[in-house]
Amino acid sequence: MKRTHLLNRHLSALVAELGHLDEIVVADAGLPAPCGVPVIDLAVRPDLPTLFQVMDALKSEMVVQAAHRAEECDADLATRMAETLEAWETAQDKQVNFGTLAHADFKTRCQTAKTIIRTGDFTPYSNLILVSGVPF
Repeated sequence: MKRTHLLNRHLSALVAELGHLDEIVVADAGLPAPCGVPVIDLAVRPDLPTLFQVMDALKSEMVVQAAHRAEECDADLATRMAETLEAWETAQDKQVNFGTLAHADFKTRCQTAKTIIRTGDFTPYSNLILVSGVPF
């Protein structure tokens, strides 16, 4: 059995398969999944797990180079996302470039994601595109 925080076999396999610049989406319960993009559905009930709980687990194993959120999310959510990514920078000792996209553009970009991870988060616009980095 693994010793890190990321115990889910599907998430562990996903992280192991990622190459430089591959993109994954950590999504709220309502983000539509485009046809053909695999979904790892973690949703159990409303707000279980949350976006931030899944991000915390991924942080233990994934290197992130950049992240994108919808510009429509409210200021409190945007601040919390930025704080989460700052903690990720500290954990990996590498900068994470953090940008925004219009929600319509965000959904379009999801069409080329390697995978969408569906959380149980019910907070509107609790979605992040994570761009895989390299550990060196």
